[in-house]
Amino acid sequence: MTPLARLIAARIRETGPITVADYMAECLLHPVHGYYTTREPFGAAGDFTTAPEISQMFGELFGLALAQAWLDRGAPDRFILAEPGPGRGTLMADVLRATRGVPGFHAALRLVLVEASPRLRALQAERLADHRPHWVDRIEDLPEGPLFLIGNEFLDALPIRQFLRSPEGWRERLVGLIDGALAFGLSAPMPQVPDTPAFRHASQGALVEDNLPARLAVAETARRIARHGGVAYWIDYGGWRSQGDTLQALRHHAFDDPLAHPGEADLTAHVDFEPLAALAPAWAYDTQGAVLRRLGIEARADRLAQGLTGARLDSHRAAHRRLTDPAEMGSLFKVLAVTSAGAPPPPGFA
Repeated sequence: MTPLARLIAARIRETGPITVADYMAECLLHPVHGYYTTREPFGAAGDFTTAPEISQMFGELFGLALAQAWLDRGAPDRFILAEPGPGRGTLMADVLRATRGVPGFHAALRLVLVEASPRLRALQAERLADHRPHWVDRIEDLPEGPLFLIGNEFLDALPIRQFLRSPEGWRERLVGLIDGALAFGLSAPMPQVPDTPAFRHASQGALVEDNLPARLAVAETARRIARHGGVAYWIDYGGWRSQGDTLQALRHHAFDDPLAHPGEADLTAHVDFEPLAALAPAWAYDTQGAVLRRLGIEARADRLAQGLTGARLDSHRAAHRRLTDPAEMGSLFKVLAVTSAGAPPPPGFA
């Protein structure tokens, strides 16, 4: 048992089984033993690699998309450029490098990062020092004003609850103990469950996940964009009206049992984009591969390939393929763009 597993087991013995959401929150955010408190999750030395770490093209193209959206919306002379969950600052560094030639864009922006981890804030401060970033703990703490936001693999790490439609009614999946070890179980039938399409259309025996923190995050950005203008790009793996058990653990770049190593593995779940889109005044949705192709990744990849040979060229081509190919990240990852009613279409969408 990991140190955190022993603490969780003690909590369960004292107060009873806990929700999957409570379990995820403990595993990821415990102040002493939590995964994001103690680990360096990103890159080859961590447990997973995100799109910005795969290739600079990802951040460059979405950065230019944000700049074009700013121009399309009248180039407001003050706006918030925000990223929730910025990791090591790789994505935002690429966004800012790609947009430095857009007249007025950098002069108008105020860079605000949504990050609660002091350790990650220090990494971001070092990487983005030239742009004087500000930090807030929550999306609700962002300053008011036109908002241009990019959130990559942020929603998937927010704690989910899981529910099973049994013959007796909806039951919640819980984490309890069997013979002293962490194990999944079910609650008694529940009188009420979340009202989303996935629940309303669930068949007998279906397992449905609910990500309330994701709905709150998207609703907050949608409210700000409806009031002040802007656009938000949410990029994550998932689907439309997602059902089934998608809770997964990654440890040393390999899948792990979600209950096996609390605090030592990353926990995520697929994002159901349908209830998130319903919160937006206007939205667009497509696969990551399709959006990147519309943003010009083919031309950018050809440009970066010039002068590369051997292993460096092979690596560049592999990164391009990984970001866009339907068999890799191209179809599994989706992009939900939130904008205001009547605004021009977000760049990257037809």
